[in-house]
Amino acid sequence: MPQEDKLKEASKAALEAATDPLEKLRSHCLSSGYSGILSLGRLFRRLDKDRSWTLSRDEMSRGVAQFGLDFSEADIDKLFKAFEKDGAAGINYEEFLEALRPAMTGPRKAAVEAAFKHLDKTGDGVVSVEDLKGVYSAKDHPKVVKGEATEEELLKKFLGLFESQGSVDGKVTKQEFFDYYSSFSKAIDDDEYFVSVVNKSWGL
Repeated sequence: MPQEDKLKEASKAALEAATDPLEKLRSHCLSSGYSGILSLGRLFRRLDKDRSWTLSRDEMSRGVAQFGLDFSEADIDKLFKAFEKDGAAGINYEEFLEALRPAMTGPRKAAVEAAFKHLDKTGDGVVSVEDLKGVYSAKDHPKVVKGEATEEELLKKFLGLFESQGSVDGKVTKQEFFDYYSSFSKAIDDDEYFVSVVNKSWGL
């Protein structure tokens, strides 16, 4: 069974057993695969109409519902209050998403950080889709090795992870990069193997 499918199954089981709303949301995201948290981040950014980088309690409630979770009012209150600072009217959803990501060990974080820095030629915290096309390599991906997919197919699929509403915005933020790889990390038990996959993917 592919690693991503194993992650989905384990996360569905964790979702059924979870009682904490943050853990419920994390497990629900991971049950969608590597792109689950990334998708939630996109949803939150769409809800942030005024680009304030914050969400009100009602916006969070709508976002969670749109993402497919039926949270009680008590769950929403607990989730919101855990991130609300000094009685503010909203929460910083980037900080929220960071807390939602599965933890990565130091070597894994360093590998992802190095990969993003390698891609971010201008140092502005954003990587263009063209940059990804020029650097991303999938020749060592298990599906390519097994003949189940071509490099071009996986490249298109990978780039598709950064699409919103069917169109490419031309930008991959550091947060989006970590959203993807934190979920990928959850499916890999061995640090050395994870670091190796990241390094080979980006030619490091």
